[in-house]
Amino acid sequence: MNTEHDWVTTPITEDLLRGALDVEHTAYGLLPHRLPARARRQIPDELLAVAEATPSGVRLVFRTRATAVELDTLPTKRAYRNLPTPADGVYDLLVDGRLTAQTTVTGGRLRTTDMVTGSVELREGPSGTARFTDLPARDKHVEIWLPHTEITELIALRTDAPVEPAPGSGRRVWLHHGSSISHGSNAAGPTTIWPALAAARGGVELVNLGFSGSALLDPFTARAMRDTPADLISVKIGINVVNADVMRLRAFVPAVHGFLDTIREGHPDTPLLVVSAILCPVHEDTPGPLVPDFDGGTVRFKATGDPAERAAGRLTLNVIRDELSRIVERRAADDPGLHYLDGRDLYGEADHAELPLPDEVHPDAAGHRRIAENFARLVFGSGGAFALPVP
Repeated sequence: MNTEHDWVTTPITEDLLRGALDVEHTAYGLLPHRLPARARRQIPDELLAVAEATPSGVRLVFRTRATAVELDTLPTKRAYRNLPTPADGVYDLLVDGRLTAQTTVTGGRLRTTDMVTGSVELREGPSGTARFTDLPARDKHVEIWLPHTEITELIALRTDAPVEPAPGSGRRVWLHHGSSISHGSNAAGPTTIWPALAAARGGVELVNLGFSGSALLDPFTARAMRDTPADLISVKIGINVVNADVMRLRAFVPAVHGFLDTIREGHPDTPLLVVSAILCPVHEDTPGPLVPDFDGGTVRFKATGDPAERAAGRLTLNVIRDELSRIVERRAADDPGLHYLDGRDLYGEADHAELPLPDEVHPDAAGHRRIAENFARLVFGSGGAFALPVP
């Protein structure tokens, strides 16, 4: 620890966190969760268990005059067998809403997954410290956005001036659920995942329930959304249902209705936007499952289903888009707050030609910016589902 400062240690408590639905007290500190304990007890696989504990969109928020901040954490980093170890996760520090500094934490646990067999190896490692210095010497609003790629246990917060919880912003709360793209796959940092960028443009507070590989219409996720206070809600449906090949058309339609019914139990009048998948050529007309294809130390994905089986109810992105459009149209007759957005309006053929998907499924950092720009324009802009009412 840097000894040049007279440090003030502030206990990390729930009132310093935004974007988490629950916290767990571990042997090391505080672990933010994006699903409540009841939902976590119903999780059927480790993919979702890891995704919900990875703090995409979660941030520490406080006011202080401090010019130096240290945050001790124990990260759990993710790696994949036969692929290069990913870079350390990024911590973004914002001062009064502006990105001011970025850093990483070395060390931590390493969780290595074999994408072919599904086996997992966990190697223990030490905690580390995210350090930020030379911050402006004035009272300010500080946010530390945790890495969207690493499970992050929060151990200690030190500053060279006292810290107090930030008051509520008064901004509308946007609750969003989606897949790995919403989680932030391939984004450059936690504030540049597309939902965070769109939230900043829309002037709203983000609660991000984007779960890698796990936007599968799980009832416990719907109940978590039902019970979470929100002014705006969106659900992005399609890609994981297809690439995991978990259901057929007969099951999909009532599952969507049930998911929306559950959300509406807690939010009967809240603007609710259903968003279909962005363009993904490998799955537009080809069912799943999706499998990794290793080539030269990189991974690309390919769909392995038979397009001829669409007649028997196998799902593709085009099938799902058609069904979602019909579902929303029918329900909107009795639910004027329900809206539909075709995901290809966020990232379509022209976007793909300019910014192709590096692994055939996930956009890169520029793709996240493009999706955010289009979402902000279409949804938060004039006439959009989340536009502010005209005075």
